[in-house]
Amino acid sequence: MEKILKKYKHASRDNLIPILQEVQDKEGFLSEKMLVKIGKHLKLPVSKIYGVATFYNQFRFQPKGKYHIQVCRGTACHVLGSASVMQELKKILKIKNDETTRDGLFSLEIVACIGACGLAPVIAINGEFHAKVSSESIKKIIKNLKK
Repeated sequence: MEKILKKYKHASRDNLIPILQEVQDKEGFLSEKMLVKIGKHLKLPVSKIYGVATFYNQFRFQPKGKYHIQVCRGTACHVLGSASVMQELKKILKIKNDETTRDGLFSLEIVACIGACGLAPVIAINGEFHAKVSSESIKKIIKNLKK
């Protein structure tokens, strides 16, 4: 993180988003400690930094799980049942959207569209697509990943 901040030696508020993006790319998420350091560097209150970071969906405040599950909620996926898939995932994993299981194995994220409408409803796990998922098939997928 220090390396990133050194790149923005004379940074201003205008550099906040690029700094947040680089820190998240490097660390995987934005921790409270990181936000405090960025705030000191930019001479901005942490509340302002947190406000900006929470405004944009791209920023995460927890590390991703070993298996990062993205559930598509685009129109085709919605019509074909992605809401029930999401509900089943929440029930099985005992987490909500943008959370990670305590063991760090799974994280869950709703995405607007994965761009694979012909496979709807579709989820991606670490970038690998799973087509025509259902409440039943998702149970098998999670069971296999736990092995």
